[in-house]
Order: sequence, then C-alpha cells, then structure tokens
Amino acid sequence: MLSVALILSSAVGVQANDIPKNKQTKLGLYLTAAEAGDMLANEDVLFVDIRSRAEVAFLGLPKQVDVHIPYMVMPMMAAFNEEKGVYDLELNPDFPVDFKSYAEAHGVSSDSRIILMCRSGSRSARAADLLADMGYTQVYSLIDGYEGDKAKEGPGKGQRLVNGWRNAGLEWSYKQTPQQVYPADLF
Repeated sequence: MLSVALILSSAVGVQANDIPKNKQTKLGLYLTAAEAGDMLANEDVLFVDIRSRAEVAFLGLPKQVDVHIPYMVMPMMAAFNEEKGVYDLELNPDFPVDFKSYAEAHGVSSDSRIILMCRSGSRSARAADLLADMGYTQVYSLIDGYEGDKAKEGPGKGQRLVNGWRNAGLEWSYKQTPQQVYPADLF
C-alpha cells in the first residue's frame, strides 16, 4: 500500500478512500497545497487560514490567505493532554458567526469556492463539515495543511517535513496584512 505522503504528493485525483479518516469531509472536496496554489493563481477562491492565533503568529501564513478565522482556540487555562504532550485547543464558538459575517461582507455565496487550511488537514476537514452544514457547497480541505504530515522514517522522523504549504515552496510570510487579521470586528 502507498504511504499517505506519496498519495498526498500526487497532485491530481486524490480520492476520499486514499485520505485518512480524520481528514475526510462530508463534501469530499480535497486539495493538496500545490493544487491550492494553482487554483488560487487561476480562479476566484476564498482562502481561509483556520489555525490558532499562536500558529499564525509563530509559523507565518500563506501570502494568498484572504482571512484568518481560527476554528479552534487556546483557552486561558488550557488542559494539558499528557498522551499527546501538548495543551488542548478548544472549538472557537464564534467560528460559524465570524465566518458568516466575513462571507456576507465580502460577497461569498453558498456556492463560492472556499479553501480551508489548518496545520495538517484534520481541523480543516472538521471546519469544512461545519460550513457544509451551514449550506456552503464548494468547501475544499487542504489535506496537507500549512506544515504537512509528520515524516514516518528517516532523520526527520516525527517532524513535519513531508508535504504542506511551506514544504511545497509556496509563498508565505510571518507578517499578516490588516485584511487577514482576526477578530471579526475588523472585517
């Protein structure tokens, strides 16, 4: 069986059954970072970074991102997840309202093409499902995310070196524009 990294690196024709369960969406619309870069260069598409503020602040974001609206946030008193070795994020209760406000203010309709990006593709899948439930019909999940999947072997084992926006050599920056900044009151 092909590895997830090899499947995700083949740009065209990614099928749902080739995608890990945690990255699958109700709509079944997926893009690799490379495919998203091509789509953004040639089509009218809304590109939303849904990572936490800390991820955007410390890791940067694609220059083509239209707006940052976090799907999950770090609570003031985050619980430590001993099994994963990280602090847990929680759902941003304002995500649906903030997305809808942004969409209305910027002429995004229920059939507009939308690309959602998180770190590695699982949160963007959950956010895509939420937007599908809200009536949006063309929501793509960036299946390799901003940083990509973890290497399974080799000297970089466990590091996010396999795929993703940054590893694909696509443009990104640590600097956000005022139009990209969250919270919604700035839309």
